[in-house]
Amino acid sequence: MQLLDPEAAAALVGTDLGASDWKRVDQARIDAFAEVTEDHQFIHVDPVAAAATPFGGTIAHGFLTLSLLASMQPEGAIVLKGIKMGVNYGFEKVRFLQPVPSGSRIRARHRLKAFEEKGGGRYLVTTEVTVEIEGQDKPALIADWLGMQFC
Repeated sequence: MQLLDPEAAAALVGTDLGASDWKRVDQARIDAFAEVTEDHQFIHVDPVAAAATPFGGTIAHGFLTLSLLASMQPEGAIVLKGIKMGVNYGFEKVRFLQPVPSGSRIRARHRLKAFEEKGGGRYLVTTEVTVEIEGQDKPALIADWLGMQFC
C-alpha cells in the first residue's frame, strides 16, 4: 500500500498501480460461495453436468470473482495519510468477459482512473480493475471500482 497525501494521490491518475498476488479459485471455494449465496446453478457446482457444457467443467460465479477483488489489492494501492476509514462506494461498470474455470488462478491489475475530493475529508478513488486468468489472454472481468476514503 502507498500511504500518500491527497495531492500525491491525485498526481497518480492514469498510473498502473500493479497487480495482486495470484489467488486460486478451486471447487471448494466455488461450493462455499454457492452455499452462502444460495446460487447452486449446475455450471458452478455439478462437475459432471458442467463437463457437458461449452465450458467443459465447473466455473466460478461471476459475483465470486467480483467479490474477491477485496482480497486482491496490489502493493501500489493508494491509502491516504490520516485515513479514518474506507468503504466500498460501488462500481461504475462491471463486465464479465470470460468465465473462470474451477482450479484457475486469478489476479487483479489496478489502474488509478480518477481521484476526486468530495469535501468534508472525503475522497472518491476510482480504480479500473482487470481480473486476469493465469495462462489466458482474455480477462475474466473489467470493472471501475469506486472507493470512498474518509480523512
